[in-house]
Amino acid sequence: MKQKTLLLISLLVILSLVLTACDLPIPVQTASEPEPAARTAEQTSQPGVTPTPEIIPEVTEMPAEAVEETEENQPEEEEEEEEESFTAGTYGPTDFPENINPLTGLPVADPEILKLPPALISISNFPASARPQSGINTSPIVFELAIGEGMTRFLALFYGGYPQVVSGQAEGQAGGGVSSSDGLTGSGGDDNAEGTTDGGAATASQSLSIGPIRSGRLPYEDIRSIYSGFLVMASAYSGVAQNLSEYTNIFGSDSDDINGHLIDVDKLTQIAQSRADRYPGSNFNLEGMMFSPEPPEGGRTADRAWVFYSNLNQIQWRYDAALGGYVRYDIKTDGSGEFVMATDRLTGEPVSRENVIVIFAQHEFLAPTLIDIQLTNIPPMKALLFRDGEIHEIFWTSQFGDYEQQTGLLRPMRFVDADGNPVALKNGHTWIQIITTASYFLESEISDEPFYPIKESEGTGLWLVRYKGTY
Repeated sequence: MKQKTLLLISLLVILSLVLTACDLPIPVQTASEPEPAARTAEQTSQPGVTPTPEIIPEVTEMPAEAVEETEENQPEEEEEEEEESFTAGTYGPTDFPENINPLTGLPVADPEILKLPPALISISNFPASARPQSGINTSPIVFELAIGEGMTRFLALFYGGYPQVVSGQAEGQAGGGVSSSDGLTGSGGDDNAEGTTDGGAATASQSLSIGPIRSGRLPYEDIRSIYSGFLVMASAYSGVAQNLSEYTNIFGSDSDDINGHLIDVDKLTQIAQSRADRYPGSNFNLEGMMFSPEPPEGGRTADRAWVFYSNLNQIQWRYDAALGGYVRYDIKTDGSGEFVMATDRLTGEPVSRENVIVIFAQHEFLAPTLIDIQLTNIPPMKALLFRDGEIHEIFWTSQFGDYEQQTGLLRPMRFVDADGNPVALKNGHTWIQIITTASYFLESEISDEPFYPIKESEGTGLWLVRYKGTY
């Protein structure tokens, strides 16, 4: 009896425990709880631990057929882009490819235009109301020379192309369009040309013109002759004009507007074409300069070239690494001492140059505003080359050699080292500042007015060029 009672009690206890276990809550993971962390290789290898499967992000992979099809289509587009892009190379001083401009080392859109002779246009820099000048950014080489009383004038050479209208706007223009004016026909003689004289970028109603054009100067003939070109000017003093040749006079519609003389690009093209027709074939040789993307060795830092012609005629060329060239700044003529960035009136873009060259040349002061400069058949003379943020002391020359004696033709100004070897300019455009042999240069302390007094200091990157002449 006791055994039966004990067995019954045991069964009741077991049943009670089973029922209690069924009432315990089962843990449930809610959405608000964090996902289990991915297990490391060490954790998944531990005995008795069930590995958590890795969650691998889904990768959308292009089918092999689609990849092949895409690869077949892409290369042609990339090759076309590569053909359109231009990588600067080393050219010159002779044997330039037919599509490379020998005055820039850059390709031209149409090699046929290289058969047209260079145009050298006299462009005003004083009074300051002539600024900004129109079209000078297109010029491969601009010469800046003293004309007396502390003033300078530009002789801008155009060869291999003129300012153009591209897709309804001037080449390089940020906005708006320009159109060439009509009604300018003929070539040579005293022609009229009208154009814009305001300071902004040209608009659709304005003429695509170059200027403002001013009178001729004695040194123009030397420069014209060594580049076998023709001059465009707004007349000249009789004593000067009789020493010039191959020139065309351009006048504006308003004789009272000193800045109103401009030449329309269409008109300039007509004049160049008429001269090419008179002298068929290649009657000029513009080779002699050398271009390379690699600067010469031995350069020193030159972040800024500061050229001082007079108190109210100072120029700063500031190196812009992003542009790969120097941007021009002119001192204001109001006596404030402030410098303002020079721009091209056609485009509103900064006046910039890959190469800025200062040449020392023999000046002859005939009158306060009558200066002659010797530039033909000159043996190597001192010069400074600014390119790629560096200064190089070089030489310039136009000395006659076998070529001149055999052909009777002249060659452009050349740039050489102390041994007479060509010095490479950077592929691009050049600005040539002409100063006297009495002028000097040095590296100076950086200050607001480094010329007062001049404090020579190495490693500043500021190079002062002081013009010395008769005023």
